[in-house]
Amino acid sequence: MDIKWLKTFIVAAEHENFRIASEELFLTQPAITKHIKRLEETVNIELFDRVGKKIVLTQAGHHFLPVAKEIFHQYEQGLEGFEAWKQGYVRKLVIAAAPQIASSILPMILRKFMDEYPDIEVLVHIVSSYEIGEEISMSRADIGISRLKPIQSTVQVEALHKDRVILVAPYHETLKLSEQHVLTTFRLITHNHPEYWEELQRTVKGSYPFIRTMKVNQMEITKRFIEQGLGVSYLPYTTVMEELNEKKLMEVRPDKVLPPASSTYLLSKVKTEEVNLFISFFKEKIAGLS
Repeated sequence: MDIKWLKTFIVAAEHENFRIASEELFLTQPAITKHIKRLEETVNIELFDRVGKKIVLTQAGHHFLPVAKEIFHQYEQGLEGFEAWKQGYVRKLVIAAAPQIASSILPMILRKFMDEYPDIEVLVHIVSSYEIGEEISMSRADIGISRLKPIQSTVQVEALHKDRVILVAPYHETLKLSEQHVLTTFRLITHNHPEYWEELQRTVKGSYPFIRTMKVNQMEITKRFIEQGLGVSYLPYTTVMEELNEKKLMEVRPDKVLPPASSTYLLSKVKTEEVNLFISFFKEKIAGLS
């Protein structure tokens, strides 16, 4: 049995359409038909009924589909494990990280972790803070790094770090910008962080009731907008350290508005040796960032 036949069968069965299967697999329709015919000859039973140009799974096809998926899954897992072994990995750690964390503090910490533990293969899934709890709960990741507490009761959560939130404006070499100036001159870019904006926006409007706002739900885009003079925003310090050092952005000292803090949470379900190693390492490295 050729593994390609199984892949073709799985895709064709999901769509019950050979044309769509051919497009998804970058094969011709005659090649799809040939794969299915060879597979049916191997298992000695028809897996599809042909009704004109339409195809539907037979009872045998419905029964064989989960078997085919399991065989193909085991095949892919085996190849991944073998490839990891060839690269010198003997352990594996899957991390689910929020975009704000993955684009700021994670690369530096991850590089040092991988240098110290070269036998651990690290895979990173970038998902929103709202989805990380589910990634851990469903065991699709070993550890999560989030800006929000999870709602899943099966997930263990640890508040790891409190990051100060600062008012960030476009960089000016000679001007020392005040809070009042930037909040009354620029638009306030909001909703780029999942935790603090509802309360913070009310606080800002209490002191500056006529501010103009603009919602941008991505932190990286927010930073680029600020660089181009489109607005200012309140962002966690660790997410803008690089831009501050490179003088692309500047911090504006608070006056009437007391900025909140931003929490970083570590999520896990099973405390494996690799998870414990990463948690300890992450705690040590993040402690000196703020």
